[in-house]
Amino acid sequence: MEILIGLLIIAVGSFGQSSSYVPIRKVRDWSWESFWLVQGIFAWIVFPWLGASLALPEGVTLGALWAAGGAWQSVFYGVLWGVGGLTFGLSMRYLGVALGQSIALGTCAAFGTLFPALLAGQNLFRGEGLALLLGVCITLAGIAVIGYAGSLRSRLLSDEERRAAVKDFALTKGLLVALLAGAMSACFSLGLESGAAIQAAAVAAGVKELFALNPVILLVTLGGFATNAAYCIFCNVKNRTGRDYFSVPAGVWVNNVLFCALAGVLWYSQFFGLGMGKSFFAEAPLMLAFSWSILMSLNVLFSNLWGILLHEWRGVDRRTAAVLVTGLLILIFSTVYPQLVK
Repeated sequence: MEILIGLLIIAVGSFGQSSSYVPIRKVRDWSWESFWLVQGIFAWIVFPWLGASLALPEGVTLGALWAAGGAWQSVFYGVLWGVGGLTFGLSMRYLGVALGQSIALGTCAAFGTLFPALLAGQNLFRGEGLALLLGVCITLAGIAVIGYAGSLRSRLLSDEERRAAVKDFALTKGLLVALLAGAMSACFSLGLESGAAIQAAAVAAGVKELFALNPVILLVTLGGFATNAAYCIFCNVKNRTGRDYFSVPAGVWVNNVLFCALAGVLWYSQFFGLGMGKSFFAEAPLMLAFSWSILMSLNVLFSNLWGILLHEWRGVDRRTAAVLVTGLLILIFSTVYPQLVK
C-alpha cells in the first residue's frame, strides 16, 4: 500500500509537469526568451522557495539546513541542469510536446538513474544493480518505440501539416537539442543526491519526511535559474525583446504573468511530488533508486497524452497509432517493474 501511495503521488506531480507547457500556449505577444524567463521565476524560485519554507518547523531556517553540507554541489549540478532545462524548452519548440519530451526525458531517465548508482560504486551487472539497469532498459525501450512512432508520423505529414501541429518543426535540429537536454537534465538527479546530508539534517530538525527533500530541490533550481536567466537576458538584449515586459497592454501583461505562474507551479509539482513519493519507498531500496526513472516515464506518458489532445498526432495511420500505444504500454509497465523483481 505504501508503494502504491508513493506512485500515485509521483504520478500526480508528473501530470502537472506534463501539463505545464499547455498554459504557455496562452501567452501572447512575448518572445520565447521573455516568457521562458518569467515562467522560470515562478518554476525555479517562487514555488520551490515556498515548498522549502512552508514545511520548516518553527526556529529552523533554510540556511541552517544548507550548512549540513553539499549545498554548493547541488547548486553546481543545478547550473548544469539549467542547460538541460533551457534546451528542453527548445526541444518542445522544434519537435512538439509529445516527441520533444519523449526523447529528452528518455535520455534524462537513463542518465539520471544510472549516474547516482555508478557514483555510489554500485555494480550494474549483479543483484539490485542489474535489476536497476534492466528497468532503465525497459524505460528506454518504451521511449524508443514512441520515438519511432514520431518518425513514422513525420514521414506521413506534409511540411504544411507538420508546421500546423508544431510551428517551428525541425526534426534533425530538434533531435540533437532533445538529446543534449536529456543528458544535462539528468544533473538534477545528481544535485538531489549531493544534498543527502541536507535532507538528513532536515529530518533530524523535525521536518516531516514528506517534505525533507524540498530544501535540496530549491538549491538545484536556483542553479538552474541562473543559467536560464543569463541566456534569456542575453537574448532579450540581442533580439531587442526586452521591451516585451513593458510594451504590451495591461490586460495582456496580466494574462501572460498568470499563465506563466500556472506553468511554473505545474512544472514544480513534479519534484514536489517526487520528494513526497520517495518518502513512501523507504522500505523498498530498488523503488527508491528507480524513482527518477519512474518520474521520467510518467512524464513521457502524460506528455504524449497531451500531444494527442493537442492534435499533434492528427492524421497518422493505424500503424503509427499502434506503435505509439505500444510504447505507452511499455512505459506503464516500467513503472511497476521494480515491484515485480523485488
